[in-house]
Amino acid sequence: MDKISVIGGAGFIGTALCGLLAQAGQEFEIIDLVPSRRFPAQSRIADIRDPSALSAALSGQVVVHLAAAHRDDLPDPAEYFLTNVEGTRNICDLAAQQGLGQILFTSSVAVYGAAAPRTDETGPLAPDTPYGHSKAEAEGVLRNWQAKNGGSLTLIRPTVVFGEGNRGNVHRLLAQIAANEFVMVGDGANAKSMAYVGNVAAFLFAALGQRPNLAIYNYADGPDMTMAMLVEHARQRLLGRSGTGPRIAFGLGIGLGRLADRLARATGRGRPVNAARIEKFCAETTFVRTVDLPGFRAPFTLLEGLDHMLTAEFLQDDPLVHLLAAE
Repeated sequence: MDKISVIGGAGFIGTALCGLLAQAGQEFEIIDLVPSRRFPAQSRIADIRDPSALSAALSGQVVVHLAAAHRDDLPDPAEYFLTNVEGTRNICDLAAQQGLGQILFTSSVAVYGAAAPRTDETGPLAPDTPYGHSKAEAEGVLRNWQAKNGGSLTLIRPTVVFGEGNRGNVHRLLAQIAANEFVMVGDGANAKSMAYVGNVAAFLFAALGQRPNLAIYNYADGPDMTMAMLVEHARQRLLGRSGTGPRIAFGLGIGLGRLADRLARATGRGRPVNAARIEKFCAETTFVRTVDLPGFRAPFTLLEGLDHMLTAEFLQDDPLVHLLAAE
């Protein structure tokens, strides 16, 4: 296979993918704002918002585009579009100039917005956040590149990705449970689609072996777990306790979240709990993939992935996990 440029490869998913590339003896380079802690020799520093720096850094013939502004607390929503849209446009312009023939892009199920349960790849794009809008727009930029240049484009829309070294929402939930500080809001019957990083990386690796004109995949590991199932499993593993622990009704939780919102506006200081996060926690968000990827089989079940994360992050002191920690 041609040399692969993993843009954003120093991050959480990129590090896992590059581990698979290294194991396979595949030539690759990492282009990111910072050097990869695991693969410093393959690292080149560049910002996708800077066309000149990107052009100087990129030497591969295949691009895996993982770079993104993705945090949900960016103070200026314009940052999503500068990185996710204009940065993607710079990648496509460079791909056209250099005649690159294949791009894989990690988009997000956020492009569907508040989607119906078990939305598949044919679901309408109706993003309802700046991040979701920027990802949908980036997909459009990439599809224009593919249509004009005849290259191979694969769009992968993962749901919430978790795993060792990640410091996102799943880690924050598990950390609250580990500290015995978690309070369930609602009955926990709502299901959530999740994706273990080892499986997402394996899916990307398998997709590199295909060269479709255009392919679109949702990615989630099934079967989906309800929030109650997730919390009960984590409490049993981390605390040796059954059940979900303390619980308050959804209405009370939303009321407390709105109170926190008012305090934040009055004081100018954010709060870790707010109404939007409570609504998101209690909502059912499930997605399915209806298109098979030839040669792919998830190496881990969802529960195995969760147990790997619980063990590495909370049940043993693994220096590598702290070294690779990422948002």
